Amino acid sequence: MAEDVTLNWYVVHTYSGYENKVADSLTKTIKNRGIQDLIDRIEVPVEKVILIKDGKRHETERKIFPGYVLVHMAMSDQLWYIVRNTRGCTGFVGPQSKPVPLSQEEADAMMGAGGTRTVNVDFEVGCKVALLSGAFENFTGTIVEIDEEGQKLKVSVPLFGRDSIAEVDYTAARKIIDEEDQ
Repeated sequence: MAEDVTLNWYVVHTYSGYENKVADSLTKTIKNRGIQDLIDRIEVPVEKVILIKDGKRHETERKIFPGYVLVHMAMSDQLWYIVRNTRGCTGFVGPQSKPVPLSQEEADAMMGAGGTRTVNVDFEVGCKVALLSGAFENFTGTIVEIDEEGQKLKVSVPLFGRDSIAEVDYTAARKIIDEEDQ
């Protein structure tokens, strides 16, 4: 690597669900152009989630920052163009899409945010749940629909005398067990 090249971490915004495709495409482009010394790491931070359904454990990975990829690179107009024009990429995070480097501490915190979480997903339509995050955090509601493929719940939440529907991930809800159910 050239001695005068400074590598910094940058956050790249992608279309939702394209994080791995952008990372793979960038990796191939870097290899084909022989610029591994200018872009040396591409990370999609993930955490391991253990879902417990019907008493069975299922391990999956979940993106911690959906829609974002971290790139360790030496910023230049040429590299900005290469990254920005990667299919699925919408631009860099920063004012007017002007890339702003992360501090090493920020990058370490983002990549180290993962870990393992265990989530009980024995959900069924009609059961009561407590919402753990999002706009309806700390509210309780009733499940009206379950999307097993997308791992989402539609929850009816009473708000100002009317029911509102909140769509949340499995990991953002906890089943409320009534004492009479135990």
